[in-house]
Amino acid sequence: MKTVAIAGASGYVGGELLRLVAEHPELKLVAATANSNAGATVGSLHPHLGDFTDLVFLETTPANLAKADIVFLALPHTTSAEVASWLSADQIVLDCGADFRLESAEQWVKFYGTEHQGTWTYGMPELVHSDGSKQRELLKNAKRIAVPGCNVTAITLALAPLAQAGVIELDDIVSVLSVGTSGAGRTLKANLLASEVSGSANAYGVGGVHRHTPEIEQNLAKASGSEVKVSFTPVLVPMSRGILAVNTATLKAGDARKALEAAYVGEKFVKVLPDGEYPSTSSTLGANTCLIGVTVDAHANRVVVVSAIDNLVKGTAGAAIQSLNIALGLPEDAGLTVNGVAP
Repeated sequence: MKTVAIAGASGYVGGELLRLVAEHPELKLVAATANSNAGATVGSLHPHLGDFTDLVFLETTPANLAKADIVFLALPHTTSAEVASWLSADQIVLDCGADFRLESAEQWVKFYGTEHQGTWTYGMPELVHSDGSKQRELLKNAKRIAVPGCNVTAITLALAPLAQAGVIELDDIVSVLSVGTSGAGRTLKANLLASEVSGSANAYGVGGVHRHTPEIEQNLAKASGSEVKVSFTPVLVPMSRGILAVNTATLKAGDARKALEAAYVGEKFVKVLPDGEYPSTSSTLGANTCLIGVTVDAHANRVVVVSAIDNLVKGTAGAAIQSLNIALGLPEDAGLTVNGVAP
């Protein structure tokens, strides 16, 4: 049994990590920390977590995190690096923020505006590389893991096999995502108030400025072995969780369906749907699953790949647990499920 601390446990991702840790047969929670919510009970913010209802959020301090074998960082972007510096090299640390995802210091500074703090092992096991290997192999025995962005996961899993197989042109990729409000985090923002979101859809991060853009291009470049250009636009929609990504690219050569099916044969958490079927976000709620539908728009000579995930599970917390399982040598699905919950 490994002990776990979660820094930032009062937020949406932190709450999902609490839920998954409670269900994990080999993990035991010893500390849940918060900033402004320190001193409150878990039940006051996450009333659905019956196992931890009376647990009190501790302050995020070196002493409170030192007691765990494993530390999850569910903190705002650009703040994880400082907390990570407190931790022992013997502890396994998984950052659910962006601080250690990018390999390019230049891209980090451009999109995040602070000093690049380094790159950790990337936590997307199913990411196919240009040589046909997968990211999973690099996660074995890893001590520092950077959990992918949720939008990044939906796009990468849909397109990386096509980039790797040479099916699509790499300079004409367009992804438009419908994103639930929990993807923006728990901090109150004027444009996320119920009165602003209810019954409305709003594009944000428009024009290539969204911070997930360089991470998406980094992943697809790893898959293809070549430079990639992606036009990515997220759209905030009135649902609490989930991402539906509609990804299109110019068809180059080959069979898109065969490339996807070959890449994900035997993968427990990525499923390519039968011809003519396309996923919905409701089918992924609560599951560590990415569902994919694919077709070719012959009129426009474009491949269309539709992917759906739960942004809080496969998009973040579930990916963290899956990567941790690999690092520990546990069954990859320990504490996780492919089955969703009724919406």
